[in-house]
Amino acid sequence: MRTEPKLTRLDRVFARLDREPERPAHIDVPKMSRHRIVLFAATLAFYGAIVWAVVITSWLVRLDWQVMFFRPYQQWSEIHWFVDYYVVLGQRGPTAVMVAAWLGWRSWRQHTLRPLLALGVSLLLLNITVGAAKYGMGRLGPHYATIIGSNEMWLGGDIFPSGHTANAVVTWGILAYLASSARAQRWLSAVSAVTSLGVGMATVYLGTHWLSDVLLGWTAGLLILLGLPWFEPLIARAEDAIFDLRDRLRARRRGTSAVPVGAPPVVVTPLPDRDDVAARSSRPPVHLAPGPHTVRSERSPVTPAGSRRPPHAERHPRGSASSARPVTGG
Repeated sequence: MRTEPKLTRLDRVFARLDREPERPAHIDVPKMSRHRIVLFAATLAFYGAIVWAVVITSWLVRLDWQVMFFRPYQQWSEIHWFVDYYVVLGQRGPTAVMVAAWLGWRSWRQHTLRPLLALGVSLLLLNITVGAAKYGMGRLGPHYATIIGSNEMWLGGDIFPSGHTANAVVTWGILAYLASSARAQRWLSAVSAVTSLGVGMATVYLGTHWLSDVLLGWTAGLLILLGLPWFEPLIARAEDAIFDLRDRLRARRRGTSAVPVGAPPVVVTPLPDRDDVAARSSRPPVHLAPGPHTVRSERSPVTPAGSRRPPHAERHPRGSASSARPVTGG
């Protein structure tokens, strides 16, 4: 009975690192379902409620001030070094490089540009929406607050919503969005949610953001992930256009190295072999004696001097008619 070799976990890991022979036939692309539309609408309403609560200086603003006066960085100073490193998980540059490297490998392995294009579209939406909200509302951060108890809105700041939190939601949440299985999607969604909330709390701990900034940043990032399926047709068209451009460039590159169509044929004369040329050049020159030269068949045979073969009277030279031999009876 033939048994298949049992693969270890390390063998399965290396098997997944290999490139697939061709693009998978079916790549699950999230669609804007009714359930997702409901979640998007609810999240958008929550976004508006947070903004309204800050604008009217409600209990949320009072909570912001209470947390600021609590000064968490002084209460738990022993974890300050860890928070300084952890907050990097929400910075745009390092997180984008790490996630782009992973999605670039996914793109190479599956012969598709969709992971990288989805990351690019989500980051573009993040810069537009969060940047517009930051500079539109102009809220000052805790370190630059002017009046105790005020909402610090429209004073030229750029703190509301939290860019660190929104960036963490988008960059780590895009991994869950592009997951290839439902189980991986659930796990990655939970990890990205905890990571992004941790990044937001780290900014509150350091005193760079209000608590309401973190809530609005988390909501802003979630809105981008929920609305990303609306841009899937655009991503597909961009991928087709890039692949078409690649094929045209390859065809043009091949056309320049080939013989153009309609050109006259080129007659190629084979060169003599180098060994023959060298052998001919090494031979000594042949000098012919003056006078008429006879054909070899017309020359009379000459017995060389010192030959062991005695001369024969009946021997005739080559090419001459031989005399008839006597016929003897038996």
